[in-house]
Amino acid sequence: MAINAFYDEIKICKTQCNGIKIHVNNKNLSSRKNTASVAVDNMKKEFGIKDGIEIFLKKGIPIGSGIGSSAASSAAAVVGFNKLFELDLDTISLIKFAGIGEKASAGTIHYDNVAASILGGFVVVRSDPLNIIRITPPDDLRICLATPQIETGEQKTKLARSVLPNKIRLADSTYNLANATQMICGFMNQDIKAIGDSMEDHIIEKAREKLIPGFADVKKNAIQSGAFGVAISGAGPTIMAIADKSSKLHTICRTMKKGFEKYHLKCNTTICKSSEGALIK
Repeated sequence: MAINAFYDEIKICKTQCNGIKIHVNNKNLSSRKNTASVAVDNMKKEFGIKDGIEIFLKKGIPIGSGIGSSAASSAAAVVGFNKLFELDLDTISLIKFAGIGEKASAGTIHYDNVAASILGGFVVVRSDPLNIIRITPPDDLRICLATPQIETGEQKTKLARSVLPNKIRLADSTYNLANATQMICGFMNQDIKAIGDSMEDHIIEKAREKLIPGFADVKKNAIQSGAFGVAISGAGPTIMAIADKSSKLHTICRTMKKGFEKYHLKCNTTICKSSEGALIK
């Protein structure tokens, strides 16, 4: 689900020089490591574009936080490149190119974050063949984000994936599939309580919670303060709590913060809602 808490901003233009130059927060970076430049390079090759490209990326999404920072950069670059060269690509093509950019960060191509970044709202992603379903979230839906100040490192996503089990119990798979189904129905029915109730995970959360000190306390505090559901955002360490606009949102954030403070971790909190995805100014 795309959220409006933070965003990246990209300016992309043609240059006389060959290749791709990228500046991130006014600093020159290698074009081989950044998701935006990798995505653009792939599009240049695919469409036989010889122009040099210069990218100015202003990062607004905290890196390594679990809220789609690398995906946002890749998605923005793809949307900008499509507009600059008037390619008129459909959304599935844009998402595929953005997914290639994501590989520079995550190590593998995946489409969940880039699809939400481009389309906005809540997305359901099915691969092989790639199919995206977008659902507009309830207007009253609010998300409380709690991001602890934990040193995650460049290989954070790889580490978060390495702790996942190679085999799972049939009972756990059935439980998670039932909750995934309820979550989609909750979004379609505009039922925030149903969405929150479905945010129980017997597979991924159990494996990754040990990477986030204080997770159990943060989750318990949020629920006791009125949150409908709590989950690890992406690969973490951000924890997200679902509520509605009539909930005591600042209290939820404050108690989540206290959960981390118990483990001597400073924490940033944000209240946000769903966003509309990539926009061209």
